[in-house]
This record gives sequence, structure tokens and C-alpha cells, in this order.
Amino acid sequence: MHVIKFGGSSLADGPQLQKVINIIKADQRRQVVVVSAPGKRNQSDTKVTDLLKTYADQTITGQDTTTIQQRLTDRYQAIADYFNLANAPIMQAIREQIIRLAQVHYPSFDHLIAAFMGHGELLNAQLIAASMQAQGLPAQFISPAELGFVVTGSPRRAQLQNDSYTNLQHFKRPTDKILIVPGFIAYTNDNLLVTFSRGGSDITGAILARGFAADLYENFTDVSAIYAVDPHIIPNPAAITTMTYREMRELAYAGFSVFHDEAIIPVITANIPINVKNTNAPAHPGTMIVPIDQVTPTTPITGIASDTRFAALYVHRYLLNKEVGFTLRILQILANHGISYEHMPSGIDDMTIIFDKSQLSPTLRNVICQEIQAELQPDQLTWIDDFAIIMLVGEGMQQHMGVFAEVAHALATHDINLTMINQGASQISVMIGVQTEQVADAVRVIYQTVF
Repeated sequence: MHVIKFGGSSLADGPQLQKVINIIKADQRRQVVVVSAPGKRNQSDTKVTDLLKTYADQTITGQDTTTIQQRLTDRYQAIADYFNLANAPIMQAIREQIIRLAQVHYPSFDHLIAAFMGHGELLNAQLIAASMQAQGLPAQFISPAELGFVVTGSPRRAQLQNDSYTNLQHFKRPTDKILIVPGFIAYTNDNLLVTFSRGGSDITGAILARGFAADLYENFTDVSAIYAVDPHIIPNPAAITTMTYREMRELAYAGFSVFHDEAIIPVITANIPINVKNTNAPAHPGTMIVPIDQVTPTTPITGIASDTRFAALYVHRYLLNKEVGFTLRILQILANHGISYEHMPSGIDDMTIIFDKSQLSPTLRNVICQEIQAELQPDQLTWIDDFAIIMLVGEGMQQHMGVFAEVAHALATHDINLTMINQGASQISVMIGVQTEQVADAVRVIYQTVF
């Protein structure tokens, strides 16, 4: 049995959904289908999830929501029209659910936003099931609540509990039905709709693959493979045919956008292979993501990822390495403000703490710097807002000596300064820091060097 997930671009309109239906029909093992909300139909279009966020904001601020309700209804209506469901009961149900969103009382604004944004997937799954039924397919919409998802955490960053896997194992899955499941969402014990972190349809797919002990988790998107580098930086880059779970995790963390970086943990746990494929070219083999024992590296580097979402705090104090608890006191200040750090390279007199900038407002950044200055009195404390990370990842790095030496020499030749170098303990990745304005040039130089 296969669990199969489709992203928003694959479900943006009627013709795209017909491609999805054809893919499902092509293989009888595709019995559980996880769907996202409709994505962009073109570059100037707006994702349904973003429309729902606007709807939520207007509801919170007491604005007239008639126009945004109609825009949302029109998106689903266009898909329904394509499948001759214009006057079918499903569209009346969708209209009512869209309007009802603004009439419900929510425990908090976070609960409201989660409920609104999660309806993109919820409504689409219902419509997709109806569209497939109209073509004579045995499709059945099913809610995560019916499947036994148990979650805790915040409304917009729900955490699945292990009881969910027990519930999925006991769920009597009808083998004569194709289950259509909305991604991204779950329900609390109080029947409140909550969401995983954004991009969480990938998480839902991986959870179901593990829970149903699938033979394969197929993740359909709008590219024919995972590429060795961002195609926006390097035109027509090398495609990756096979990679390991941990290579994918390292690359996803550092900027690969094909996969949500938390999404493959459930399938890693269950050793279920993942096949990333293209909805628009389903015959293409795509990229397989598998356990390490199923891969024999042929090159030192599998992929190069980059991300500019980082900032850094540089702390200098003489004899820092001799002062017991210095780092602990900094981490306690961060913990008091609910801030996590990404990396912390250090020397005998200094350290650099690297953050994901999304956690920090300018005000909070200033407060933290003031508290560190007052508590620890460093000789120098500098905030670096211009910080990018490039990750070189490959299982073959362990067997190939001198790869990074070649990279460092090439970067130096092109006057690109490295602000940080850090090799992971797994020895399959090297992380380097560069200034944001040099990141694209650095990636080009590295790609030309190692590929």
C-alpha cells in the first residue's frame, strides 16, 4: 500500500486535479491520499491558505469579510465547475463552512487563525473526494479526528502524540476505498481544529505512511526531482536520483524547499522509502529518499543548500574558556525569552550564537543584548543581522579527502570571505557562513567546484 501526498500547485485548479486523479488511478496501491489547499494557478495568483489568513485578519479586526468569502468560494467553485459539480451538495456545504468560520467563538486569536488557515485543506479534501466520486472512483473523505490523531502543543504548531500511531494501527481501513485526507490539520480533544507548522501536509503524509505501515510514501510536487542546488541560482542543475534520509534532513534545514524539514521523521522511524515525483510528469522516476544501507555514494557531495534566514550574536571576552558557566548564563537568558539557537561555534576568547531571525523582533533582540551585557559584561558584543549559511551535504564526504580544501580555495580565489566553518559530527555535512550579498555567488563557485 502506498500513501501519496499532493502539494498545492498540484491541486490549484480543475485541470491540475484531473492530473492528480489520473495518477491515483494509475496504481491501485495508492490507497491513502493526503491533499494540500489549492495553490497558485499562476505567478500573480494567491494561494487559498493566504486568502484564509486575510479572512482571519479581517475577522479579528471586525472588517467586512463579504469579498474575501466570495474569493474563497470562487476558488473551490472553479474546481467544482470543471467536474460538473456546480450545483452539487458539496459546493453548498463548502459555502456554509466558509461563512461559519467567522461566526464561531474561538478560545484565542491563535485558535481562530489555525481554524481559518486549516480549512484550505479541509475543504479541498471534501471537494476532491466528491470530484473522484463523480468519475466513478471509490473515494472517501476522512478527517484526522476519525483516524485517531492525538495532538498537543500550540494551535498553530501542533505536536502529534505516539498514541496516534496506535490508533492508526487499530483503524479499520476499508481496502475497497481510496481515503482522501486533509493535510496540515488535526483536532484537539475539545474538537478544536489546530494545525501543524506551515507546510505540514508533508507531516500528515509521513504520519499516515508510518501509521499504516506503507510500502512507499509518494510525495508529488511541481518538480521532477530534488536537485543538487537551487535551480534559481544554477540553471538546469544536476538531479539527485537517490539520497539518504539524513542527507535530506540536512539539506531541508538549510534551505531545500521541496520538503518540510520535520516531515520525514515519521518515515525515518519506520524505514519507509520516499519518492518525490512531479505531478506534471508522473512517468519521471523522481528522487528516492532511502535508509543509508540502500545507498552507495559515488560522489562526495550530494547537494548544496543555502538560506539567509539567520542572524548572529558575536560575544568576545578574554579567558572566556576559563569561566565556568559563562555559556550556561547566556543560554539561560535566551531560555527566559523562549529563544532557541541554531549553532554556537566558539574559540578560547569568543563565541558566535546563530539564530533563526523569525524568532526575534528588533525590540526583543535589543532586550537580549542588554541583558547579556549587564549579566556577563563581555569585552565586545556585536549583533550581525547579515548572515547566511551554506550547507554542503553528502554521504560520500567521509571517503573523499580534501573536498572542503578545494571549496575553500575556490571561494578565496573569488574573494568570498567565510565568516564561519563547522563540520557536523556525522561527517556528512560542512556548514559555512557568508555575508548575505555573497551567498548566491558562493553557491555558484561551490557548485562549479564540486560538480
